[in-house]
Amino acid sequence: MAVTKTEPINGSTNKPSSSSVSMKSDLMSTLSLKSLKLKTKQQELLIRVSILCLVYVLAFITRLFSVLRYESMIHEFDPYFNYRTTLFLTEKGFYEFWNWFDSESWYPLGRIIGGTLYPGLMVTAAIMYWGLRFLRFAVHIREVCVLTAPFFASNTTLVAYFFGKEIWDTGAGLVAAVLIAICPGYISRSVAGSYDNEGVAIFALLLTFYLFVKAVNTGSLAWGLGSALGYFYMVSAWGGYVFIINLIPLYVLVLLITGRYSMRLYVAYNSMYVLGMLLAMQIRFVGFQHVQSGEHMAAMGVFFLMQGFYFLGWVKHLLGDKKKFEALLRIIVTCAVGVGAIALGVGTASGYISPWTGRFYSLLDPTYAKDHIPIIASVSEHQPTAWSSFMFDFHILLFLFPAGLYFCFKRLSDATIFIVMYGLTSMYFAGVMVRLILVATPAVCLISAIAVSATIKNLTTLLRTKSKVSQTGSTKGASGGKGSSKSQPFQRNGAIALLFGAFYLLSRYAIHCTWV
Repeated sequence: MAVTKTEPINGSTNKPSSSSVSMKSDLMSTLSLKSLKLKTKQQELLIRVSILCLVYVLAFITRLFSVLRYESMIHEFDPYFNYRTTLFLTEKGFYEFWNWFDSESWYPLGRIIGGTLYPGLMVTAAIMYWGLRFLRFAVHIREVCVLTAPFFASNTTLVAYFFGKEIWDTGAGLVAAVLIAICPGYISRSVAGSYDNEGVAIFALLLTFYLFVKAVNTGSLAWGLGSALGYFYMVSAWGGYVFIINLIPLYVLVLLITGRYSMRLYVAYNSMYVLGMLLAMQIRFVGFQHVQSGEHMAAMGVFFLMQGFYFLGWVKHLLGDKKKFEALLRIIVTCAVGVGAIALGVGTASGYISPWTGRFYSLLDPTYAKDHIPIIASVSEHQPTAWSSFMFDFHILLFLFPAGLYFCFKRLSDATIFIVMYGLTSMYFAGVMVRLILVATPAVCLISAIAVSATIKNLTTLLRTKSKVSQTGSTKGASGGKGSSKSQPFQRNGAIALLFGAFYLLSRYAIHCTWV
């Protein structure tokens, strides 16, 4: 059956009616962003969330090249041992894992697994595996172990954002998240297949520091308890927790010396130290080291010092006489220093307080291990860091880091003092031992982000001031006000475009470095 085609009359063509055109225009207007009528703060929130989602994905995919180019596998010896213990944990349960005697490790002596390792990594991977199986995802525990480090690297970007926002502003938090997502110093220890303790420990380290600074800024007991839980997770994951338990007391001591003592600091440190110490003692590999090891004595000494400060404040309030209080203060300080020195000496002489470990000595004196413990100096990761390692791991951050320190000193607060101390101490330790570049990477990214944020903010403020001055000189009255109001959306859009452009260039650079 032939289908006849209807020809238009008088050579006219079929054009869409005006009603259909109006319907399409109405549909496009309803789908446009302008029709949402978002306020300025809502637009900023939408842009911020979008950037964080992109950074989260970027941090994950830049660590998958070993899986994409080759296959999903566990790298190196230590990660494979961790995988084997995780497999035993998922098959036998936590109780059997905690009391497992592994006859294949340290052959022919064997190894008591529960008392000779940090179980945080294995327990984390097992919980994720059980959660995925509960949700009916048919995955093998090996795939979970392979992707654990990239997953926690993505989570670290979120913690870096909130940490940067807490110590400076939102812009610094966004830049810090971008930098830590693509920094080679962190990528090297968090690629897919690198199933080692550092894969989750840097997340726990940064989370503990963020929660503690939040507790100091707010004086909230809840944030202090949160930092204690973060510290417990860090203790269960990696031996680098010693850096936390020495940096935080040093920070508190600096605040006390500089006259920044407050009840906020008292609540934050006491809650973090007491609960964190009690929780850390539940890890068999750590045990009672918090009250018996010389590496933990600084935290205990600062804890008693905080109680002394609180007691002196109470006595000063009761006396009301400055001369009497000064006399009493001299007596109390003399007695406290004497009793503390005697207790430390007796504890060390009796063997109750163990001395520092050789690795801890080598951090303070780089020549100690070479002269006294050659086996520590023989490990390549324990060698001093070359300048080339700093350049390859930090790149442009080496130049932004001093600028960020300048801005932090220019606007001193409790939070900026902490990040300055974290940055300086970690950079020193990174110079002493090459593997500690990993610990310094978050601090370098945060301080560099402060430099970028403060510089861009100062430049935009200068440009706005110049534009207002030029518009005021050229036009008077209401016309000048309209012009300045019209320039603000343009500047905001320009800043957004600049941020997305920088994000694209950094992502391309990270991909190039990974492939090369």
